[in-house]
Amino acid sequence: MLASVETTEGLPLPSADASGDELFKMGLLYSTGQGGAPLDYVSAHMLFNLAAMRGSVEAKVYRKELSQEMASDEVAEAQRQAREWLATG
Repeated sequence: MLASVETTEGLPLPSADASGDELFKMGLLYSTGQGGAPLDYVSAHMLFNLAAMRGSVEAKVYRKELSQEMASDEVAEAQRQAREWLATG
């Protein structure tokens, strides 16, 4: 269920109807730099945030852990990107 819209580099953004599980799994790819995704904590945080909003308890845990490794401006950017994704979905 991936849309054809690409992130600046890496995998396509998930479609608006992506489940919490799908968003969480994509966040894992970005948080580890696997599966064709670059290592990108901002994208991973954004995806974990969206997954948490869709009911993924695991995503809440990973988002919290990841945010401790990020600068506050990176967390703010991830939150901005999540809001933008929600607005365009």
